[in-house]
Amino acid sequence: MASRRNLKKNVNYITGELFAECLVNSAYVPGTDKEKADKLMCDILKFQNEFVSRISHTEPGNVKGFYKKFRSDFNAKVNEIIDAIAKLN
Repeated sequence: MASRRNLKKNVNYITGELFAECLVNSAYVPGTDKEKADKLMCDILKFQNEFVSRISHTEPGNVKGFYKKFRSDFNAKVNEIIDAIAKLN
C-alpha cells in the first residue's frame, strides 16, 4: 500500500489533469458549452477535496477495506468525469 502522502499526490495529479483537460476544452474547442465546463471544473475541485479528505481520515479498524473502497470510488468518479468532458461538445 502506498503512503498517504504519495496517494494524495496521485489524487492531486489526476484531478489536476482532468481540470486542465476541461479548461482546454472550454477555451480552445469550438462548440463547447462554457457553463457546463465551468460547472464540471467546480465538480472536479470538490471531488479532489473530498478524496484528499478521505485519505486523511482512514477507518481505524478496516484499513484494507477502506482503501479498496476508496480506489473503486475514485476510479468510478474519474470515469464519470471523463465521460462528462467528452459530452461537453
